[in-house]
Amino acid sequence: MSHQELLHPPGTRVVELDIEGMTCASCVNRVEKKLGKLDGVAATVNLPLESAYVTVPAGITDEQLVETVNAAGYQAKVRRQQPTGGENTAAEPAAMPAAELRPRLILAAILTVPVFLVSMVPAFQFPNWGWVAAALALPVVTWAAWPFHRAAAVNARHLASTMDTLVSLGVAAAYLFSAWQLLADPRMTEHPGMEGMAGGLYFEVAAVVTTFLLLGRYLEANAKQKAGDALKALLNLGAKDATVLRDGTEQKISADLLQVGDLLVVRPGEKIATDGVVVDGASAVDASLVTGESVPVEVGPDSRVTGATINTSGRLLVRATRVGAETTLAQMARLVSQAQTGKAPIARLADRISSVFVPVVLALAVLTFVLWLLFAGPAADGDHLRQAFTAAVAVLVIACPCALGLATPVGLLTGTGRGAQLGILIKGPQVLEDTRTVDTILLDKTGTVTTGVLAVDAAAAFPGFQDRDVLRLAGAVEAASEHPVARAIAAAAASASAGKAGDAGTLPAVPGFSSAPGGGVSGTVEGRAVMAGRSGWLEQNGIVLDARRQAMLASAEQGGATAICVAVDGKAAGFISLRDTVKEGSAAAVERLKALGLRPILLTGDNAAVAARVAAVVGIAPDDVYAGVLPEGKVEAVRKLQAGGATVAMAGDGVNDAAALAQADLGIAMGSGTDVAIEAADLTVMGNDLAQVAQAIELSRKTLGTIKTNLFWAFFYNAVGIPVAALGLLNPMIAGAAMAASSVLVVANSLRLRSFGK
Repeated sequence: MSHQELLHPPGTRVVELDIEGMTCASCVNRVEKKLGKLDGVAATVNLPLESAYVTVPAGITDEQLVETVNAAGYQAKVRRQQPTGGENTAAEPAAMPAAELRPRLILAAILTVPVFLVSMVPAFQFPNWGWVAAALALPVVTWAAWPFHRAAAVNARHLASTMDTLVSLGVAAAYLFSAWQLLADPRMTEHPGMEGMAGGLYFEVAAVVTTFLLLGRYLEANAKQKAGDALKALLNLGAKDATVLRDGTEQKISADLLQVGDLLVVRPGEKIATDGVVVDGASAVDASLVTGESVPVEVGPDSRVTGATINTSGRLLVRATRVGAETTLAQMARLVSQAQTGKAPIARLADRISSVFVPVVLALAVLTFVLWLLFAGPAADGDHLRQAFTAAVAVLVIACPCALGLATPVGLLTGTGRGAQLGILIKGPQVLEDTRTVDTILLDKTGTVTTGVLAVDAAAAFPGFQDRDVLRLAGAVEAASEHPVARAIAAAAASASAGKAGDAGTLPAVPGFSSAPGGGVSGTVEGRAVMAGRSGWLEQNGIVLDARRQAMLASAEQGGATAICVAVDGKAAGFISLRDTVKEGSAAAVERLKALGLRPILLTGDNAAVAARVAAVVGIAPDDVYAGVLPEGKVEAVRKLQAGGATVAMAGDGVNDAAALAQADLGIAMGSGTDVAIEAADLTVMGNDLAQVAQAIELSRKTLGTIKTNLFWAFFYNAVGIPVAALGLLNPMIAGAAMAASSVLVVANSLRLRSFGK
């Protein structure tokens, strides 16, 4: 399934179902098949989340989906999305049945201990102890084991079988065989310690297996709930209340009632209730809850802010631009939920095996019983009958494919949840497979490797003037302009001025200011006529640079700088060079990408000089720089590398990167970028630090590695356990404990992902 499929094809809609009653991979496979029989319906079912993500064409109703699942023996209901904001903007995973299992587990444990002791330890035996063991074990194998029997019965009605079928048959067979033996010979346990007489009683096996399996199921439920905690925490990040400014009066309302265009008053220490744009005020915003970055972001008028982030200092007035289900937080939650509901290609193998696994095991158990009777001795021999029965029950118990069914979804659930906490959104499980094979990564320069914001690199004075005067005069006249270049020059001039003793960094007033769009600015500074702009504009205004000054200017521009010329009193005074600054962590991030086995390539629409300088700073080889590339050229670069045998990842943040992100084998969008880029990508990092790109690939590979480890041990466990049980070398009690332990170990292995990045 590609990332485009997550958006669902045109003419279809997506329905999310909560499904109760599923216990294993066989259940999942069955529900998917039943839903898939509806014309045009495609379903992906997730066992830990007890949910289904269903793509539905026109003409198929929600009621038809629910009825189909119910007819398969399970209980379904449509998961409703909240239409407005607040903490309920996306549905939470279905609750795990731990509370239901707890009382059954407690009763089973209390009754199983005396059954085990009286059956296995001669010192605890008393006259007719077998009848007491039968009575104590009866509630265990009936009420306590009822979830297994119920699921087995439901599936039997539909001529299907699951792992619960194996458990139910094994427990029932052990108890009923023992009860039959006791009824056939009521004197079996008439006297304590009767050697060999009670060898045909397996009440303790039925009780212990039930208790172990309930314990395993209970631990699984708790562990799966912990795995889903990351998504629940994400859903609860949103502010519950907001202060809005209406008719000049502040009103406190529920965040659910916010509307686009509302003015929000956000005081220091408060959460920003929804996505918006700062109208007034300046502050630093802690966006770590959403982006994973610990350094607060400075914001002011026209700055975009995200709901659930925290205003740390000044008072802000924010105009709401997105509310409810359209907010960044709600979209993050939906992406994570969809990723957790999906399936990696590797999971399909486990599903296919599980669909035929249970019938094969049932046949093996019968075959084991028959072969033991045929080749171990006469059928009338009680010892051989007991051996045959014990081996068959052990096969049933050891073969339960719990671990197999949990291997992929719990790993995916934990990995994507941890990613959400780190500000990394994995759009679908297929991304995990993609990251494993990627060997080349294209990095867009502006906004990805660099800040995308020009900053003053140097001020150079022509003969007769001084550098600091050129910067100060230019900064004063540029301060009245809103152009990004002008703001950068003004900021640098104010900063330089602030360095002087007794000067707070203020710039002189500029009477007579004027601005020529696309040209430059002019005004009077301390009685001197100052002009600042591109060299061509100054020439149009009668200020011509001689050959020497032109050479100085050309040298700066060839080095990758943007040069702004400055004239004072009609004479060329110097120029100010500005550069797009490299992000602080970009060089270290490139090294991390190399350590992951990736070849980094710099891709930019800027000139070759700029690209070469940036590449040298971050450690990218000169031969791996593509400069002067237009948007269509970025797509062509991806295709060219793919044609050469490379598996390509692309990281970018702009509209002009969207096509390349979609063409790449793995598209990675920077969260600070445009919605178009984010929509086209497979992975989104919510911050703007290139290090998060490396971290996202590391997490994806770690998650895939965990899933593969889970699957290996699940397959290995069954491959070894079934033959051992069939040979009569495994007691059913030990088989039950081992089966439960294997499931818990798979879940525990997956939960190690919760510590990733710490």
